[in-house]
Amino acid sequence: MKPSDHTHKSREHGSDSPYEQDGRDHEHGEHEGCDHSSSNPWDTRSLIASGALVGIGLIARWTKMLPALGTEAIFPAAMLTGGWLLLPKAWRAILRFRPDINLLVVIAAIGASLVGEWAEAATVVFLFGVAEWLEGWAGRRAQRAVEALLGIAPKTATVKRDGKFADVPVEEVRVAETVAVKSGMNIPLDGEVLTGESSVNQAPITGESVPVDKKKGDTVFAGTVNGEGSLEIRVTKAAGDTTLARIIRLVEEAREQKAPTQRFVDVFARYYTPAVTVVALLILLVPPLFMGGDWSQWLYRACVLLIIACPCALVISTPVSIVAGLAALAKRGVLVKGGAHLESIAKLKALAVDKTGTITEGKPQVQGVETLNQKSEQEVLRIAAAVDLHSSHPLAKAVVEYAKKQGVEFPRAENYQARSGRGAEGSVEGHDYFVGNHRLTHELGVCSEDIERRLAAVESKGQSVVVVGHRPHGDCKGEVLGILAIGDTVRPNAAEAIKALHAAGIETVVMLSGDNQRTADSIAKQVGIDEARGDLLPEDKVTAVKALREKHGSVGMVGDGVNDAPAMASATVGIAMGGAGADAAIETADVTLMTDDLGKIAETIRLGRRTLAIIRFNIIFALALKALFLVLTLLGHASLWLAIMADTGATLLVVANSLRLLRSSDQP
Repeated sequence: MKPSDHTHKSREHGSDSPYEQDGRDHEHGEHEGCDHSSSNPWDTRSLIASGALVGIGLIARWTKMLPALGTEAIFPAAMLTGGWLLLPKAWRAILRFRPDINLLVVIAAIGASLVGEWAEAATVVFLFGVAEWLEGWAGRRAQRAVEALLGIAPKTATVKRDGKFADVPVEEVRVAETVAVKSGMNIPLDGEVLTGESSVNQAPITGESVPVDKKKGDTVFAGTVNGEGSLEIRVTKAAGDTTLARIIRLVEEAREQKAPTQRFVDVFARYYTPAVTVVALLILLVPPLFMGGDWSQWLYRACVLLIIACPCALVISTPVSIVAGLAALAKRGVLVKGGAHLESIAKLKALAVDKTGTITEGKPQVQGVETLNQKSEQEVLRIAAAVDLHSSHPLAKAVVEYAKKQGVEFPRAENYQARSGRGAEGSVEGHDYFVGNHRLTHELGVCSEDIERRLAAVESKGQSVVVVGHRPHGDCKGEVLGILAIGDTVRPNAAEAIKALHAAGIETVVMLSGDNQRTADSIAKQVGIDEARGDLLPEDKVTAVKALREKHGSVGMVGDGVNDAPAMASATVGIAMGGAGADAAIETADVTLMTDDLGKIAETIRLGRRTLAIIRFNIIFALALKALFLVLTLLGHASLWLAIMADTGATLLVVANSLRLLRSSDQP
């Protein structure tokens, strides 16, 4: 779906409110909480007219400006003006035998009218409309933070066709075409820079506060802002497949997924509303029939109870907070796939992190080559590069790149076979070789005391080893021909990020690595990680994550979203780094950091916990208020005026409390 399609879809439904698409029984017209239909202009005008009539009626009553009959006639008009939408919904609730908030308000208004309290009946209808409008406004307010994404990508692109540039709709631009982007313009589509250099503000996609320099060969994203330079870009993704479009799509899907707390509230409201209706009926019937009570008095109290029972604040407590939290994180370059994952983040106790690309830059380089058995450095590099040419592993890429820089020519190995988590084997000019890690030398039986000592010396520096040698075959026992020392730079903010994770409430941070234990320990010590586990195969990482879950209950796994997918799937929350450059990361992870900033994880955890705290406060506050007024009603100390003001006030407070998550000045 193209970004513009989302806009069209939203307008087509006639509402900006995210709750009208949140899956809460809207297909059948069911909802236990406040309705959201008062978000269109006609309903707003009805609400204003109803409020004006209520105000005029009250002023006329207090000042006696009009005859009594004329004054009382104003209030029924106010009820009809503000409540005409309630009647069909209340009737549907009766037909379904499922009392909802609309039915409660209609019954309360009719009951108040029967005992002559027309002013209170009209006020009930008007203030209920205000509560609905507040909820719709809250939805629109939270939605705007997400919909801002829709407006940042241009609708047209300047495309080069037949040697000339022309503006065409982005939907018509094909992959591999060239588009020009002037300075200060938004980049229309994902692509690769062909010519020009410029700094690009990627904040809308990645949340980065500082523009990123772009040159030939660099990747750019739709919706980002070109700086002072002029760029020509080769389009790599169609309009509907850009990173921005995928983010918008996933945010839309995330809003439809209910968080556990939201599911609890929905179930609670499903039983709560009918129960309150029964209690109100008992309050109406029991005292007059069995205790000689006055019918008018107890009808009034039953109506008060129905108004107090309206669960607007309770039902709105979770969805507004969840949407606000998701939107706040999206603005920070963190994509969370739904409220369930946002709540899970808030409950994390331990975090497992992959080393390469997470704690380190993920750009390893060959630091040195040690040769054995009278082999030259050129020969060792030639063999290693020939085998590693088949692999996409970061260490393999580093070997191939280093061989090319050294001017070493190498063929493509034959009979290539990857050894998962260990290395690879292949034939070069008829000879069988292996290129792998420390573990592989033991498995092949070629790790002597001398080799062990040499490997230990490299690993003690926090570097990874790539061992090159003859593979045992037939009468050949195999031998080590050379050792490559490969170093990967630790991220500058890694130590600070780990410290922030501990401060955010993470009790244990464990690094899981396929590298040897000495290298893992060295890196962990540098950045302050609690525990390092090396020599792990992919299946070992899964086992490690499961063990952490048994110990801590809730565990996150941070990886690249592809190689670490099994371990991420085993964790409570899978977190992928650098998702802006990897489609697979966005698809596989529960949480995607659009940049390689490890510090974003601590921000996400803090905001998740803040969201959960706000939800809990809202729920407790709403229930406590209901309980208080229930007691006051039974004792005869509550009125319809007080009940509706308390319900509307509670809704307003819950909305305001939830929307604090959207304040850009707040640090999560």
